[in-house]
Amino acid sequence: MGMSESDAKGLWSGRFTEATDAFVAAFSASEHYDRRLYQEDIRGSRAHARMLADCGVISADDAAAIDAGLDAIEAEIEAGGFPWDPALEDVHMNIEARLTERIGEAGKRLHTGRSRNDQIATDIRLWLRTVIDTHITLLRRFQRGLVDLAEREADTVMPGFTHLQVAQPVSFGHHMLAWYEMLVRDEARLRDARERVNQMPLGSAALAGTTFPIDRDQTCAALGFDAPTRNSLDAVSDRDFAIEFVSAAALTMTHLSRMAEELVIWASPLTGFIDLPDRFCTGSSIMPQKKNPDVAELVRGKSARVHGALHALLTLMKGQPLAYNRDNQEDKEPLFDAADALRDSLRAFADMVPALTVNRDRTRAAAREGFATATDLADYLVRQGVAFRDAHAIVGKAVAHGVAEGRDLAEMSLTELQGFSTAIGEDVFEVLTLDGSLAARDHTGGTAPAQVRRQVAAARERLGSGRTG
Repeated sequence: MGMSESDAKGLWSGRFTEATDAFVAAFSASEHYDRRLYQEDIRGSRAHARMLADCGVISADDAAAIDAGLDAIEAEIEAGGFPWDPALEDVHMNIEARLTERIGEAGKRLHTGRSRNDQIATDIRLWLRTVIDTHITLLRRFQRGLVDLAEREADTVMPGFTHLQVAQPVSFGHHMLAWYEMLVRDEARLRDARERVNQMPLGSAALAGTTFPIDRDQTCAALGFDAPTRNSLDAVSDRDFAIEFVSAAALTMTHLSRMAEELVIWASPLTGFIDLPDRFCTGSSIMPQKKNPDVAELVRGKSARVHGALHALLTLMKGQPLAYNRDNQEDKEPLFDAADALRDSLRAFADMVPALTVNRDRTRAAAREGFATATDLADYLVRQGVAFRDAHAIVGKAVAHGVAEGRDLAEMSLTELQGFSTAIGEDVFEVLTLDGSLAARDHTGGTAPAQVRRQVAAARERLGSGRTG
């Protein structure tokens, strides 16, 4: 037994006296992108049918037929043989129509006590829950790679920058751990958002609930949700959980974009701080010498897509009255795009960044070029009893002299330095070395290699235990 042509082409057709305009039908269709939710849609339908049977709303035989029919449809979709039909609008109606074609009247009973409104809200939450888990796995893989790189380069000196000007020497490993801290916050935000994603709208029906004696706790447990939603109006119209995820994704992409910017700068021959693996770079169609950091640049560019998705979702929701409105069909494409962009960007960086090579001689030489130990000299003078503001002025004059002479502070003689302050002694050169500057900052959060190694150990403990901060 199958559906009639009129039933198959319009599951709501009883109310209407004329067919939907062909353009409107095409304009309304979403199956070409929401079909990616087929697994979640089928999973939700299985749980709903079993619950209806257990509550006596449909027969056990109907529930068994539905379950078997959904098995066959899932296999058909995965084999690439499912007859997707834009006239059926969306993933839900395509699957339901196909189910009825396969099993007859029992297929028509599946939608009892349910609406596409609570169905799509459930599907998206099921899908997004899995997406978040995947992103967390990728975030942690990237974190582990950064921690390994930080340990390997704990003793590597590089210039630390403010305003992109050389400021003070830092450990390259310390810099990698700064990136790691960004990702720790990103992971925590995703975990927090997941709690609000994992609430079950199914059973809210169109907007007011259903008159059938359903058991929402049963379907909630079967689908692995934490709890059923508490208000049917809110449940079918809420997209806060999607906006919250994309907001977290946008901030993570901002972090990846900042990393990308530094990678591009560091990979330039003008700095030469790092070499990126050839497999993550491309060449030029005209300039044979080029090695372009395209992966980093693409991640930087994809951040714009995710930021755009966030703005789109916020704008989509801002004028909607309760409850469900068809506007919400437009939520999936930006949500899908943001999730895909974040997944691919995390994978790219988790693979690429730990495999980079640091040109240690170049980073050390760059740290010497900008009087990076000037603050160390000021701190030295303070320890000799000079007021900090006076020390600041003294060192400023010494730096001006160095600029004029083309020499770093560490390259000046003791006599030259004492010309700026008699408080300077022979031990001053201990603080003017790059390695001495790093080692002196041996406190929690400091750049001393010993602190980098302590933070690496703490990070490994966190990653091993599954904690998020």
